[in-house]
Amino acid sequence: MFNEKYHPQVKKDIKKLDKSLIQEILNKHLQIILKNPSTVSDQLIGDLTGIYSYHFKFNRIQYRIAYIINEVEQQIYILSISKRESFYQILKRRIKSRI
Repeated sequence: MFNEKYHPQVKKDIKKLDKSLIQEILNKHLQIILKNPSTVSDQLIGDLTGIYSYHFKFNRIQYRIAYIINEVEQQIYILSISKRESFYQILKRRIKSRI
């Protein structure tokens, strides 16, 4: 099983979410990702190559968890947890700030 590490802005992402959604993310979705990160998500393309996107719905709203896999250190670096509507804009800003 992989370990997780978070982009500093993910804490702000989580604060914006409903408490029951936060619990579902921590107890269900992150556990699924940590067990088998490369097969449960879609790999993004273009300027987001190398980033994986895990999709799920909560109360009929689509959410995404973006992350990078470090196989050597057995670590998942979570970049963003957000609604699908703003996901790609947030992710592209975070990638630029990380470089």
